[in-house]
Amino acid sequence: MAHQENFDLAHLGAIELFTPKFEESLHFFRDICAMREVARVGDSAYLRCWDEYQLYTLKLTGSDTNGVGRTLVRATSNDALNRRVAAIEKAGLGHGWRDPEVGVGRSYEFEDPDGHTLAIYYDTEHYVPDDEDRPALKNQASAFPGRGINARRMDHINYLAADAHAAGEFWQDVMMARESERVRMDDGHFSARWFRFHQKSYDVVYSEDWTGERGRFHHFAFAPDNREDILKAADICLENGIYIEYGPYKHAINQTFFLYVWEPGGNRIEFANAQARLLVDPDWPVVEWSQAERAKGQAWGMKTVATFHTHGTPFVENQEEIDRQALAGH
Repeated sequence: MAHQENFDLAHLGAIELFTPKFEESLHFFRDICAMREVARVGDSAYLRCWDEYQLYTLKLTGSDTNGVGRTLVRATSNDALNRRVAAIEKAGLGHGWRDPEVGVGRSYEFEDPDGHTLAIYYDTEHYVPDDEDRPALKNQASAFPGRGINARRMDHINYLAADAHAAGEFWQDVMMARESERVRMDDGHFSARWFRFHQKSYDVVYSEDWTGERGRFHHFAFAPDNREDILKAADICLENGIYIEYGPYKHAINQTFFLYVWEPGGNRIEFANAQARLLVDPDWPVVEWSQAERAKGQAWGMKTVATFHTHGTPFVENQEEIDRQALAGH
């Protein structure tokens, strides 16, 4: 389909993550990833990556389960916000306007076709560093932590979906995001789709949920500065007893250098160097991968770890046993 000349979506704003192990998850994000806690409201801690211009990156919420809560998406202007809200309402997926809250002004809450909750907004609170957090260079948001993984910013989110095709059509037709890559299975259906808001190669991904459940979560990604930071992240996670699922290695799709871990609450987190690949061609065609091509594994030939297709949050019944059997090759 023809795309509009301008983008209405600027970037992911923030992500809410549920955890049944709040203090352990907080330690992971605050101390190991070197995020800073900027607010505490009820059962939720608001944390920021050091070079995010907005107030916070992650809302970590204590819960009896894990998985993703509401995802915030920033529009490029108030006009863009109103255009997307009108399209969402026409699609019948709107929940309505919400009053200003921590870090953001008025927002419009909605859901995707798979039942994930999101909200789109424009007005935002810029982070103002204090004496402890003031950077030496005035063109960065706050001081470089110089400890832990030094997660600089949030990069993308990957949802699981019962129907990845339908979810992708929503982002393409309603949100006006542009598809960069996808995987087509032998029977013709899409098992995964990657969408971008601007020139970065992707911001939102949908992967087929092997359980057939709706509304589950695969992972979200932090962006350190470079590949070396991701290699260091593997050592830091190893020393701190954080389960390393996959990597460090290079993806074939979108060529991201990656490391996947499970934070203590069971949610999958990626450290990804994705900024190296920009799509500056306004007419860049969608890159499509076949089932056979994906079966070859990642960029340098390593096969995809089995739990990448079985582990998601919130957990389904017997999730740990399913993951164990996947790793055992059953």
